[in-house]
Formats: sequence, structure tokens, C-alpha cells
Amino acid sequence: MQDFKYYAPTEVVFGPKSESQTGKMVKKYGGNKVLIHYGGSSAERSGLLQKICDSLDAEGIKYVKLGGVVPNPRVSLVRKGVELCRKENVDFILAVGGGSVIDSAKAMSLGVLYKGDVWDFYIRKTFEKACLPIACVLTIPAAGSEMSDGSVITNDENGLKKDYCINEFRCKFAIMNPERTYSLPAWQTSCGAVDMMMHTMERYFSKDDDMDITDNIAEALLRTVMNSVKIVLREPENYRHRAQLMWAGSVAHNDLTGCGTTGDWATHNLEHELSGMFDVSHGAGLAAIWGSWARYVMHENITRFARFAVNVMGVPCDFNDAEATALEGIRRTEQFFASIGMPTNIHDLIGKDITDAQIEEMADKCSNGNTSTVGGLKVLKRDDMIAIYKMAK
Repeated sequence: MQDFKYYAPTEVVFGPKSESQTGKMVKKYGGNKVLIHYGGSSAERSGLLQKICDSLDAEGIKYVKLGGVVPNPRVSLVRKGVELCRKENVDFILAVGGGSVIDSAKAMSLGVLYKGDVWDFYIRKTFEKACLPIACVLTIPAAGSEMSDGSVITNDENGLKKDYCINEFRCKFAIMNPERTYSLPAWQTSCGAVDMMMHTMERYFSKDDDMDITDNIAEALLRTVMNSVKIVLREPENYRHRAQLMWAGSVAHNDLTGCGTTGDWATHNLEHELSGMFDVSHGAGLAAIWGSWARYVMHENITRFARFAVNVMGVPCDFNDAEATALEGIRRTEQFFASIGMPTNIHDLIGKDITDAQIEEMADKCSNGNTSTVGGLKVLKRDDMIAIYKMAK
């Protein structure tokens, strides 16, 4: 077991009509002039944006709005938001949406107080931490960005997708109303379920396997997500299971399911290059690459994969053959992904064959020109990345 620090300062307001408390919460955390940051027109059509504005008006809080966030949020919009915040003297950023919107808001919060280009943080040119306070009204349970310390941004000039993580990125508060997720399309619901599962699985597959309470929490979360997503795909307005998914997304990425373990994160890094190159949904990309990664690295801790197979995927334990148990667990995981409409290889993800040249380009970007590695369970070099991408073709 590894020593650890656990820090989860976000105040959560969970339940029906919770968005009506937005103004009071912004006031509680010192906001006077707010940037409301959101994605497309759904926030307007649903009436949510107006309810948030009404709540801010009731508390006498001024605001400006900036929409336009897309999946794999772009640094170009972040730069536009930084300029707007400076012009309007914004002192608080409120994200209304899912992980892409929240990640974009986090990047803006850094850029406002930084004299250089905000992309400098994501390429590790600078490591400053001063930023404006951030909060969110969550509408898409998936990324867990509402309680995490991370932000992932895509540079639309070169296709690079990079992350930056600091505790200052953790939202002051998160408003969560599961009813706001009833209208999510099935594809987004499934992508979100895979994303939250992978946030836990990236922590779970570790060489540290003596933290029983963390492992038990992780396994319970994974089973719950798998059960609930199938129910809400049949019954989109099932409040109980929409609520399970919304809370699972937060718990999966607020570090609780990784206390005492060393995470891996190779699958996320490999997928970032897929979505950076092909602009695919992040959850779908994770589903497409995970099985190949798992088969490639499982012998680093075969009993860990066997435990996952038995405790999460319901595989009968073959006490004489841990490898067979582990492989069946991987197969059943891919089978589950497929059952909720997710791809399990790159061809199905992008709708065509990927070329060897594209694979090598992704490996170059993932390894920063063969100068860095990814992964904790098994450290992956450029050649390993190429091998996994080819397995996933």
C-alpha cells in the first residue's frame, strides 16, 4: 500500500431542482461577476441556462455568457474566453455542462491570471497555479471533472490533446440534478459510463494490491455503473439509476477509488492521441483501446486481472489457471462495452482502417518524440504503444 493524501474540497448540491441554488452558492464563494460557460444550444432549449441566470439575478450577481464548447474542447475557445474574462473583469467562472465545458472553464481560469498563452500550461512550459475560482452545474455525468484536479484541452492547430492537473482546478461547488440527464442520447450515456469506469480501472490495475477498502469501493462502483447504464438505456427517465450514474462519475474521478494505489493511465494517454487525430468521443476511444492494453500488460499482475474478472465481471475463478480467468474477464469487459453500443477496436471507432503511418504518428505524440513513457502497471515506451495500437486495429 502506498502512502497517500486525499483532497476533495468540492461542495456537492445533489437532487431535483438543485440548479435553483446556483446564485446562493456563487455568492457563498465570493463571486461578483460570473462567466457562464456552456456548450451548444441544449442548455438554452432546456431552460436550464435561463434558470441559472434567474438564480444569479436574484442574488444581484452580474454575469456574461460564452457558449460553443465542443467535445475535446479547443484551446482557441479557451483563448477567446480568457480575453472576455479580462475585458469584463470576471472573478468567477461557472461551467454549465459536462466534462468538456468544465475542462474548458478550468483552462480559462488559469489563462486569465497568466501573462502568456494558456497552452503553455498544457505543454509544461510553465507551472503556475493561480487561477479564478470555478464551479459547475453538471449536465453530463462522465468525465468526473466536477470533482477532479484535471483539465484536458485539444490544440486545434496541431491536433495535440494534453492535460494539466492542479488542486486549484477543483470546483468550489458542483450542482447535480439527475433529472437534467434524462434527455442525454444513448451514445453520450454509454460513452459517459465507459469514461467513469475507466477512471476507476486506471487506478485499480496497479501493482499495489493490499488496500482492500479502496479495491472494494472500486469494484462496487464498477458493478453499479454496469448495472445502471443498462437500465437507463432502456428507461431514460429512471431517476434512481440516473442518480447512481451521476454520483458514480464524481466518485470515480475524485481520487477515492485510488487511495493507497499507484495508478496507470496508459489507456487514457493512448486514447488522447486517438481523439486528437480523429476527434472521436473520449469514452468510445477508451473502449476501443482498453482490451488491447489489458492483454498486453496483464502479466505484470495477473492475479489483479483475475480478481477483476471474478469480482467485477462475474467470471468463475479457475484456481489452476489465473491467466484463463483474467482473459475471460477482459473478454467479458469488451462484451459489455459492445452491449451498450461501444466499439472495441479502432476500425469500429473511426469507421475505417487505421494506417501504420497514423499509428506511428500517434505513438510519436504520445511518447513526445520517443522521449517519455506512459503507464504505471507496465511502463510503455514508443514501441509498446505501437504494438498496442496495432493490436487494437
